[in-house]
Amino acid sequence: MPHDKQHQETDVRPLDGFAVGVTAARRAEELGALLRRRGAEVTHAPALRIVPLADDDELLAATRKLVDDAPDLVVATTAIGFRGWVAAADGWGLGEPLLATLARAEVLARGPKVRGAIRAAGLTESWSPASESMAEVLDRLLAQGVAGRRVALQLHGEPLPGFIEALREAGAEVVDVPVYRWMPPADLAPLDRLIDTVLAGGLDAVTFTSAPAAASLLRRAGERALLEPLLDVFRRQVLVACVGPVTALPLQAHEVPTRQPERFRLGPLVQLLCAELPSRVPVLPVAGHRLEIRGRAVVLDGALRPVAPAGMALLRALARRPGWVVPRAELLRALPGAGRDEHAVETAMARLRTALGVPTVVQTVVKRGYRLAIDPALDSAKYSPLTPPDGPPPQPTS
Repeated sequence: MPHDKQHQETDVRPLDGFAVGVTAARRAEELGALLRRRGAEVTHAPALRIVPLADDDELLAATRKLVDDAPDLVVATTAIGFRGWVAAADGWGLGEPLLATLARAEVLARGPKVRGAIRAAGLTESWSPASESMAEVLDRLLAQGVAGRRVALQLHGEPLPGFIEALREAGAEVVDVPVYRWMPPADLAPLDRLIDTVLAGGLDAVTFTSAPAAASLLRRAGERALLEPLLDVFRRQVLVACVGPVTALPLQAHEVPTRQPERFRLGPLVQLLCAELPSRVPVLPVAGHRLEIRGRAVVLDGALRPVAPAGMALLRALARRPGWVVPRAELLRALPGAGRDEHAVETAMARLRTALGVPTVVQTVVKRGYRLAIDPALDSAKYSPLTPPDGPPPQPTS
Protein backbone atom coordinates (compact mmCIF):
# COMPACT_ATOMS: atom_id res chain seq x y z
CA MET A 1 0.00 0.00 0.00
CA PRO A 2 2.76 2.56 0.76
CA HIS A 3 4.23 1.78 -2.64
CA ASP A 4 0.90 2.53 -4.34
CA LYS A 5 0.57 5.80 -2.45
CA GLN A 6 4.07 6.86 -3.49
CA HIS A 7 3.28 5.98 -7.09
CA GLN A 8 0.12 8.09 -6.95
CA GLU A 9 2.07 11.07 -5.62
CA THR A 10 4.47 11.00 -8.57
CA ASP A 11 1.50 11.04 -10.94
CA VAL A 12 0.31 14.47 -9.76
CA ARG A 13 1.80 17.14 -11.98
CA PRO A 14 2.45 20.65 -10.63
CA LEU A 15 -0.45 22.26 -12.49
CA ASP A 16 -2.98 19.43 -12.29
CA GLY A 17 -6.31 20.89 -11.21
CA PHE A 18 -5.43 24.48 -12.13
CA ALA A 19 -6.84 26.58 -14.99
CA VAL A 20 -4.59 29.14 -16.68
CA GLY A 21 -5.47 31.89 -19.15
CA VAL A 22 -3.05 32.70 -21.99
CA THR A 23 -3.32 36.13 -23.62
CA ALA A 24 -0.36 35.82 -26.00
CA ALA A 25 -0.74 36.25 -29.73
CA ARG A 26 2.77 35.11 -30.64
CA ARG A 27 4.09 31.75 -29.38
CA ALA A 28 0.75 31.04 -27.71
CA GLU A 29 0.79 27.41 -28.87
CA GLU A 30 4.23 26.89 -27.36
CA LEU A 31 3.18 28.41 -24.04
CA GLY A 32 -0.07 26.45 -24.01
CA ALA A 33 1.76 23.18 -24.69
CA LEU A 34 4.23 23.83 -21.85
CA LEU A 35 1.34 24.47 -19.45
CA ARG A 36 -0.71 21.45 -20.54
CA ARG A 37 2.33 19.19 -20.24
CA ARG A 38 2.40 20.11 -16.56
CA GLY A 39 -1.31 19.44 -16.09
CA ALA A 40 -2.96 22.85 -16.55
CA GLU A 41 -6.30 23.42 -18.22
CA VAL A 42 -5.54 26.24 -20.68
CA THR A 43 -7.87 28.95 -21.99
CA HIS A 44 -6.38 30.89 -24.90
CA ALA A 45 -7.68 34.32 -25.79
CA PRO A 46 -5.27 36.48 -27.82
CA ALA A 47 -5.49 40.03 -26.56
CA LEU A 48 -3.75 41.34 -29.70
CA ARG A 49 -2.97 40.61 -33.31
CA ILE A 50 0.26 41.37 -35.12
CA VAL A 51 0.37 43.51 -38.26
CA PRO A 52 2.36 41.58 -40.92
CA LEU A 53 5.74 43.20 -41.52
CA ALA A 54 5.44 43.44 -45.30
CA ASP A 55 2.16 45.34 -44.92
CA ASP A 56 3.47 47.82 -42.35
CA ASP A 57 3.98 51.28 -43.85
CA GLU A 58 5.65 52.54 -40.67
CA LEU A 59 8.42 49.94 -40.93
CA LEU A 60 8.93 50.72 -44.62
CA ALA A 61 9.23 54.43 -43.86
CA ALA A 62 11.74 53.81 -41.03
CA THR A 63 13.82 51.51 -43.24
CA ARG A 64 14.02 54.07 -46.03
CA LYS A 65 14.91 56.76 -43.51
CA LEU A 66 17.87 54.73 -42.23
CA VAL A 67 19.11 53.76 -45.69
CA ASP A 68 19.06 57.42 -46.74
CA ASP A 69 20.67 58.66 -43.51
CA ALA A 70 22.73 55.91 -41.85
CA PRO A 71 22.69 55.49 -38.03
CA ASP A 72 25.76 55.48 -35.81
CA LEU A 73 24.25 52.94 -33.43
CA VAL A 74 21.68 50.14 -33.86
CA VAL A 75 19.94 48.47 -30.91
CA ALA A 76 18.41 45.09 -31.83
CA THR A 77 15.96 43.78 -29.23
CA THR A 78 14.42 40.52 -30.54
CA ALA A 79 15.59 37.80 -32.91
CA ILE A 80 12.21 37.31 -34.60
CA GLY A 81 11.89 41.06 -35.07
CA PHE A 82 15.36 41.50 -36.53
CA ARG A 83 14.96 38.56 -38.93
CA GLY A 84 11.53 39.83 -39.95
CA TRP A 85 12.90 43.31 -40.59
CA VAL A 86 15.60 41.99 -42.94
CA ALA A 87 13.09 39.71 -44.71
CA ALA A 88 10.60 42.56 -45.15
CA ALA A 89 13.36 44.83 -46.51
CA ASP A 90 14.23 42.11 -49.05
CA GLY A 91 10.61 42.08 -50.18
CA TRP A 92 10.72 45.83 -50.74
CA GLY A 93 14.01 45.64 -52.65
CA LEU A 94 15.85 47.27 -49.75
CA GLY A 95 17.55 44.20 -48.27
CA GLU A 96 21.09 44.81 -49.53
CA PRO A 97 21.06 48.58 -48.88
CA LEU A 98 19.77 47.97 -45.34
CA LEU A 99 22.46 45.37 -44.50
CA ALA A 100 25.16 47.62 -45.95
CA THR A 101 23.89 50.46 -43.77
CA LEU A 102 23.80 48.31 -40.63
CA ALA A 103 27.30 46.95 -41.34
CA ARG A 104 28.72 50.46 -40.98
CA ALA A 105 27.01 51.04 -37.63
CA GLU A 106 27.80 49.86 -34.10
CA VAL A 107 25.23 47.12 -33.39
CA LEU A 108 24.13 46.24 -29.86
CA ALA A 109 22.19 43.00 -29.25
CA ARG A 110 19.85 42.65 -26.25
CA GLY A 111 20.51 38.91 -25.81
CA PRO A 112 21.91 35.70 -27.30
CA LYS A 113 18.94 34.97 -29.59
CA VAL A 114 19.07 38.34 -31.32
CA ARG A 115 22.87 38.05 -31.42
CA GLY A 116 22.42 34.87 -33.44
CA ALA A 117 20.00 36.59 -35.82
CA ILE A 118 22.47 39.44 -36.37
CA ARG A 119 25.26 37.02 -37.24
CA ALA A 120 22.96 34.99 -39.50
CA ALA A 121 22.43 38.19 -41.50
CA GLY A 122 26.19 38.48 -42.02
CA LEU A 123 26.66 41.21 -39.42
CA THR A 124 28.62 41.35 -36.16
CA GLU A 125 27.40 42.83 -32.92
CA SER A 126 29.73 45.04 -30.92
CA TRP A 127 28.26 44.20 -27.48
CA SER A 128 25.50 42.30 -25.72
CA PRO A 129 24.48 42.51 -22.02
CA ALA A 130 24.79 39.42 -19.85
CA SER A 131 21.47 40.26 -18.19
CA GLU A 132 19.49 40.51 -21.49
CA SER A 133 18.10 43.70 -19.97
CA MET A 134 17.25 46.87 -21.87
CA ALA A 135 18.16 48.79 -18.71
CA GLU A 136 21.75 47.54 -19.03
CA VAL A 137 21.76 48.50 -22.72
CA LEU A 138 20.61 52.00 -21.80
CA ASP A 139 23.28 52.31 -19.10
CA ARG A 140 25.94 51.28 -21.62
CA LEU A 141 24.79 53.84 -24.19
CA LEU A 142 24.59 56.68 -21.70
CA ALA A 143 28.00 55.80 -20.25
CA GLN A 144 29.71 55.87 -23.65
CA GLY A 145 27.85 59.03 -24.65
CA VAL A 146 25.25 59.49 -27.39
CA ALA A 147 25.21 63.26 -27.84
CA GLY A 148 24.97 64.10 -31.53
CA ARG A 149 24.70 60.41 -32.51
CA ARG A 150 21.94 58.80 -34.56
CA VAL A 151 20.46 55.71 -32.89
CA ALA A 152 18.19 53.17 -34.61
CA LEU A 153 16.06 51.34 -32.02
CA GLN A 154 14.29 48.17 -33.12
CA LEU A 155 11.08 48.08 -31.09
CA HIS A 156 9.73 44.69 -30.06
CA GLY A 157 6.02 45.20 -30.42
CA GLU A 158 5.68 47.78 -27.70
CA PRO A 159 6.96 51.33 -27.22
CA LEU A 160 9.93 52.00 -24.94
CA PRO A 161 9.19 55.57 -23.87
CA GLY A 162 11.58 55.70 -20.91
CA PHE A 163 14.41 54.29 -23.01
CA ILE A 164 13.83 56.64 -25.93
CA GLU A 165 13.36 59.71 -23.74
CA ALA A 166 16.60 59.02 -21.85
CA LEU A 167 18.54 58.81 -25.12
CA ARG A 168 17.00 61.99 -26.48
CA GLU A 169 17.67 63.86 -23.24
CA ALA A 170 21.31 62.76 -23.57
CA GLY A 171 21.45 64.37 -27.02
CA ALA A 172 20.82 61.43 -29.34
CA GLU A 173 18.62 61.40 -32.43
CA VAL A 174 16.46 58.28 -32.12
CA VAL A 175 14.80 56.53 -35.07
CA ASP A 176 12.09 54.06 -34.01
CA VAL A 177 12.00 50.85 -36.05
CA PRO A 178 8.59 49.20 -35.40
CA VAL A 179 9.32 45.70 -36.71
CA TYR A 180 5.81 44.58 -35.86
CA ARG A 181 2.84 46.43 -34.46
CA TRP A 182 0.13 45.28 -32.08
CA MET A 183 -3.51 45.84 -32.97
CA PRO A 184 -6.72 44.78 -31.16
CA PRO A 185 -7.79 41.23 -32.04
CA ALA A 186 -10.02 40.93 -35.09
CA ASP A 187 -12.39 38.71 -33.07
CA LEU A 188 -13.05 40.01 -29.56
CA ALA A 189 -15.25 37.09 -28.51
CA PRO A 190 -12.43 34.90 -27.04
CA LEU A 191 -11.08 37.86 -25.07
CA ASP A 192 -14.56 38.64 -23.75
CA ARG A 193 -15.00 35.01 -22.72
CA LEU A 194 -11.68 35.08 -20.87
CA ILE A 195 -12.70 38.22 -18.98
CA ASP A 196 -16.05 36.62 -18.09
CA THR A 197 -14.30 33.44 -16.93
CA VAL A 198 -11.97 35.41 -14.67
CA LEU A 199 -14.94 37.25 -13.14
CA ALA A 200 -16.76 33.94 -12.59
CA GLY A 201 -13.80 32.52 -10.69
CA GLY A 202 -12.96 30.11 -13.49
CA LEU A 203 -9.22 30.80 -13.76
CA ASP A 204 -6.46 30.38 -11.20
CA ALA A 205 -3.86 32.36 -13.16
CA VAL A 206 -3.60 34.59 -16.22
CA THR A 207 -0.32 34.96 -18.14
CA PHE A 208 0.94 37.96 -20.09
CA THR A 209 3.93 38.01 -22.44
CA SER A 210 3.75 41.65 -23.59
CA ALA A 211 2.71 44.98 -22.12
CA PRO A 212 0.36 45.71 -25.06
CA ALA A 213 -1.52 42.47 -24.33
CA ALA A 214 -2.02 43.49 -20.72
CA ALA A 215 -3.12 46.98 -21.76
CA SER A 216 -5.47 45.55 -24.40
CA LEU A 217 -7.22 43.24 -21.93
CA LEU A 218 -7.69 46.07 -19.44
CA ARG A 219 -8.94 48.38 -22.18
CA ARG A 220 -11.48 45.80 -23.36
CA ALA A 221 -12.70 45.27 -19.80
CA GLY A 222 -13.14 49.04 -19.52
CA GLU A 223 -15.15 49.16 -22.76
CA ARG A 224 -17.51 46.60 -21.22
CA ALA A 225 -17.71 48.51 -17.90
CA LEU A 226 -16.00 45.55 -16.20
CA LEU A 227 -12.59 47.04 -15.41
CA GLU A 228 -13.06 47.54 -11.67
CA PRO A 229 -14.55 44.06 -11.06
CA LEU A 230 -11.72 42.53 -13.11
CA LEU A 231 -9.06 44.45 -11.19
CA ASP A 232 -10.66 43.37 -7.92
CA VAL A 233 -10.44 39.68 -8.87
CA PHE A 234 -6.86 40.13 -10.08
CA ARG A 235 -5.90 41.75 -6.78
CA ARG A 236 -7.60 39.23 -4.49
CA GLN A 237 -7.85 35.91 -6.21
CA VAL A 238 -6.02 35.29 -9.50
CA LEU A 239 -2.28 34.86 -9.91
CA VAL A 240 -1.20 37.37 -12.56
CA ALA A 241 2.06 36.14 -14.11
CA CYS A 242 4.08 38.32 -16.51
CA VAL A 243 7.12 37.30 -18.52
CA GLY A 244 9.02 40.37 -17.33
CA PRO A 245 8.81 43.74 -15.56
CA VAL A 246 8.02 45.75 -18.71
CA THR A 247 5.07 43.46 -19.44
CA ALA A 248 3.78 44.02 -15.89
CA LEU A 249 3.72 47.84 -16.06
CA PRO A 250 0.09 48.31 -17.30
CA LEU A 251 -1.16 46.00 -14.54
CA GLN A 252 0.99 47.52 -11.82
CA ALA A 253 -0.32 50.95 -12.80
CA HIS A 254 -3.70 49.65 -11.56
CA GLU A 255 -2.14 48.26 -8.35
CA VAL A 256 -2.44 44.65 -9.52
CA PRO A 257 0.17 42.43 -7.84
CA THR A 258 2.19 40.56 -10.46
CA ARG A 259 4.84 37.85 -10.43
CA GLN A 260 7.69 37.56 -12.92
CA PRO A 261 10.44 34.97 -13.37
CA GLU A 262 14.08 35.95 -12.96
CA ARG A 263 14.73 35.15 -16.63
CA PHE A 264 12.29 36.71 -19.09
CA ARG A 265 11.44 33.57 -21.06
CA LEU A 266 8.44 31.27 -21.49
CA GLY A 267 10.10 28.32 -19.77
CA PRO A 268 10.85 30.22 -16.55
CA LEU A 269 7.35 31.74 -16.70
CA VAL A 270 5.84 28.23 -16.67
CA GLN A 271 8.23 27.18 -13.89
CA LEU A 272 7.02 30.17 -11.88
CA LEU A 273 3.40 28.99 -12.22
CA CYS A 274 4.43 25.45 -11.25
CA ALA A 275 5.92 26.80 -8.02
CA GLU A 276 3.40 29.53 -7.20
CA LEU A 277 0.01 27.91 -7.83
CA PRO A 278 0.48 24.80 -5.64
CA SER A 279 2.03 26.94 -2.90
CA ARG A 280 -1.16 29.04 -2.74
CA VAL A 281 -3.20 25.96 -1.77
CA PRO A 282 -3.00 25.00 1.92
CA VAL A 283 -2.70 21.34 2.83
CA LEU A 284 -5.55 20.55 5.25
CA PRO A 285 -5.28 17.57 7.65
CA VAL A 286 -8.76 16.10 7.37
CA ALA A 287 -9.98 12.80 8.89
CA GLY A 288 -6.47 11.37 8.87
CA HIS A 289 -5.82 12.46 5.30
CA ARG A 290 -4.04 15.35 3.56
CA LEU A 291 -6.37 17.46 1.43
CA GLU A 292 -5.43 20.10 -1.18
CA ILE A 293 -8.32 21.98 -2.79
CA ARG A 294 -7.07 23.18 -6.16
CA GLY A 295 -9.06 25.17 -8.71
CA ARG A 296 -10.54 22.24 -10.66
CA ALA A 297 -9.63 19.15 -8.68
CA VAL A 298 -8.58 17.82 -5.30
CA VAL A 299 -5.32 16.19 -4.32
CA LEU A 300 -6.03 13.71 -1.52
CA ASP A 301 -3.03 11.95 0.03
CA GLY A 302 -1.00 12.79 -3.06
CA ALA A 303 -3.56 11.39 -5.50
CA LEU A 304 -5.41 13.59 -7.98
CA ARG A 305 -9.19 13.30 -7.73
CA PRO A 306 -11.28 15.16 -10.31
CA VAL A 307 -14.35 16.79 -8.77
CA ALA A 308 -17.36 18.29 -10.57
CA PRO A 309 -17.86 22.08 -10.37
CA ALA A 310 -20.68 21.71 -7.84
CA GLY A 311 -18.49 19.62 -5.56
CA MET A 312 -15.60 22.09 -5.88
CA ALA A 313 -17.98 24.91 -4.93
CA LEU A 314 -19.02 23.02 -1.80
CA LEU A 315 -15.42 22.27 -0.83
CA ARG A 316 -14.36 25.89 -1.24
CA ALA A 317 -17.29 27.03 0.92
CA LEU A 318 -16.36 24.50 3.63
CA ALA A 319 -12.66 25.40 3.47
CA ARG A 320 -13.28 29.09 4.16
CA ARG A 321 -13.77 28.07 7.81
CA PRO A 322 -12.02 24.72 8.18
CA GLY A 323 -13.67 22.59 10.82
CA TRP A 324 -16.71 24.79 11.44
CA VAL A 325 -20.23 24.01 10.40
CA VAL A 326 -21.51 25.63 7.21
CA PRO A 327 -25.34 25.72 7.04
CA ARG A 328 -27.12 24.14 4.10
CA ALA A 329 -28.55 27.50 3.07
CA GLU A 330 -25.07 28.96 2.75
CA LEU A 331 -23.86 25.95 0.78
CA LEU A 332 -26.89 26.25 -1.49
CA ARG A 333 -25.90 29.82 -2.32
CA ALA A 334 -22.43 28.58 -3.23
CA LEU A 335 -23.76 25.99 -5.68
CA PRO A 336 -23.83 27.18 -9.32
CA GLY A 337 -27.43 27.38 -10.60
CA ALA A 338 -28.91 25.35 -7.76
CA GLY A 339 -32.07 27.38 -7.23
CA ARG A 340 -33.69 27.25 -3.78
CA ASP A 341 -34.02 23.52 -3.14
CA GLU A 342 -31.67 22.44 -0.33
CA HIS A 343 -31.97 18.90 -1.65
CA ALA A 344 -29.48 20.04 -4.33
CA VAL A 345 -26.88 20.37 -1.55
CA GLU A 346 -27.46 16.78 -0.42
CA THR A 347 -27.19 15.49 -3.98
CA ALA A 348 -24.01 17.46 -4.70
CA MET A 349 -22.52 16.40 -1.36
CA ALA A 350 -23.17 12.73 -2.09
CA ARG A 351 -21.44 13.06 -5.45
CA LEU A 352 -18.54 14.92 -3.83
CA ARG A 353 -17.99 12.15 -1.30
CA THR A 354 -18.05 9.57 -4.08
CA ALA A 355 -15.49 11.57 -6.08
CA LEU A 356 -13.20 11.91 -3.08
CA GLY A 357 -13.41 8.20 -2.31
CA VAL A 358 -13.22 9.02 1.42
CA PRO A 359 -16.71 9.90 2.71
CA THR A 360 -15.44 10.89 6.18
CA VAL A 361 -13.60 13.96 4.80
CA VAL A 362 -16.91 15.85 5.01
CA GLN A 363 -19.06 15.29 8.10
CA THR A 364 -22.81 15.77 8.32
CA VAL A 365 -23.98 17.75 11.33
CA VAL A 366 -27.65 16.90 11.92
CA LYS A 367 -30.04 19.83 11.44
CA ARG A 368 -27.14 22.24 11.00
CA GLY A 369 -25.13 21.50 7.85
CA TYR A 370 -21.69 20.12 6.99
CA ARG A 371 -18.09 20.58 8.06
CA LEU A 372 -14.63 19.47 7.01
CA ALA A 373 -13.47 16.83 9.47
CA ILE A 374 -10.35 18.75 10.48
CA ASP A 375 -7.99 16.71 12.67
CA PRO A 376 -7.68 17.80 16.31
CA ALA A 377 -3.94 18.33 15.84
CA LEU A 378 -4.68 21.11 13.32
CA ASP A 379 -2.58 24.26 13.73
CA SER A 380 -5.38 26.57 14.86
CA ALA A 381 -3.35 29.70 14.11
CA LYS A 382 -2.84 28.72 10.49
CA TYR A 383 -6.36 27.45 9.82
CA SER A 384 -8.46 29.62 12.13
CA PRO A 385 -11.99 30.37 10.88
CA LEU A 386 -12.61 33.60 9.02
CA THR A 387 -15.59 34.40 11.26
CA PRO A 388 -16.06 33.62 14.97
CA PRO A 389 -17.84 30.29 15.54
CA ASP A 390 -20.99 30.02 17.63
CA GLY A 391 -19.48 27.57 20.08
CA PRO A 392 -17.17 24.57 19.74
CA PRO A 393 -17.35 22.45 16.60
CA PRO A 394 -19.92 19.67 17.00
CA GLN A 395 -18.96 16.07 17.14
CA PRO A 396 -19.47 14.01 13.98
CA THR A 397 -22.63 12.03 13.74
CA SER A 398 -22.97 8.52 12.54
